[in-house]
Amino acid sequence: MHLQILLPYEVFTDVDDVQHIIVDTIEGSFGLQPKRLDCVAAVEAGILSYIADNGDLIHIAIDKGILVKVGNEVTVSVRQAKKDVDLEQLYTAIQTEFLIMDEREREIHSSLAKLESGFIRRMTGLQG
Repeated sequence: MHLQILLPYEVFTDVDDVQHIIVDTIEGSFGLQPKRLDCVAAVEAGILSYIADNGDLIHIAIDKGILVKVGNEVTVSVRQAKKDVDLEQLYTAIQTEFLIMDEREREIHSSLAKLESGFIRRMTGLQG
């Protein structure tokens, strides 16, 4: 299979001859092999692992995003990704960077919603 991991600003990984991919989705962890049917899946922040043609097992920490498999092409589009040999460091990156960023985004969205509702209340009060 051909695996591409895309970030908003670059191609993070572009690997040919991948034999097996394991990824975490919102429905649970599952594996992809070349003969698997085409699919689309929402990817959760976690570890994406793949077996390269030479037999090496590679681990990449990924943020949430989307996975698309069409034929032998597998494209994973995520906000962030990190590659490291040590799994412990990858799990730490997920906990400290990816999940904390999600919490910050929720706080920002909540603050913006409060500002918008306050603005709308004031505008309707001025019109009445």
